[in-house]
Amino acid sequence: MPLAPSPLPPPMAAGQARQLLKALADPIRIQVVEALGAGERCVCELTAELGLAQSKLSFHLKVMKEAGLIEAREEGRWTYYQLQPELLGQLGAWLASLACQASRKPALTCANS
Repeated sequence: MPLAPSPLPPPMAAGQARQLLKALADPIRIQVVEALGAGERCVCELTAELGLAQSKLSFHLKVMKEAGLIEAREEGRWTYYQLQPELLGQLGAWLASLACQASRKPALTCANS
């Protein structure tokens, strides 16, 4: 029996979307998102994979955590990070809603008014 497609999450408010897009606007943070796309990672793994000093990576992780993109948990002396897929889904739904609105033809154009 095929599984029913999961419903799209509700779109988020524009203010929250702006905050997330701002947090994603840095190329290093995009690299972090891509690295975390494979699942939870230790900060030590991220520094090695991305070739960043821990202080620089910590700054970017802090921005992402404050935006709600990632969640952190501590285990011993290490901190592990993971993406918040629900929030990314809401951002995707917000973008999809914009795309849908943008594809509609307006009833009146400037030339018609």
